[in-house]
Amino acid sequence: MSCGEPHETDCSEVLDHLYEFLDHEMPDSDCTKFEVHFEECSPCLEKYGLEQAVKKLVKRCCGQDDVPSDLRSKVMGRIDLIRSGQAVPEQDVTASDSGQPTAAKE
Repeated sequence: MSCGEPHETDCSEVLDHLYEFLDHEMPDSDCTKFEVHFEECSPCLEKYGLEQAVKKLVKRCCGQDDVPSDLRSKVMGRIDLIRSGQAVPEQDVTASDSGQPTAAKE
């Protein structure tokens, strides 16, 4: 996605790190680069607005659910593997004795 104009910060970099920007998990200098990019690039600004709206909707609908403490680190680890181009093993989901789904170990 791009507006066809050259930017100091490439559209692919902005989109690859969009959730870090949305979650305020990047240095201020990078945030500033992204803000400048959004001012220049309407397709990326549109994507940002859409993702921001989805994030707000999920928070409103699911914000009260308890999440296991290690879930975030597992998800971020998988995202890092995908971004680096490494193969990510698929895991089967099976029901445990408690009736809750669990990921099967490979």
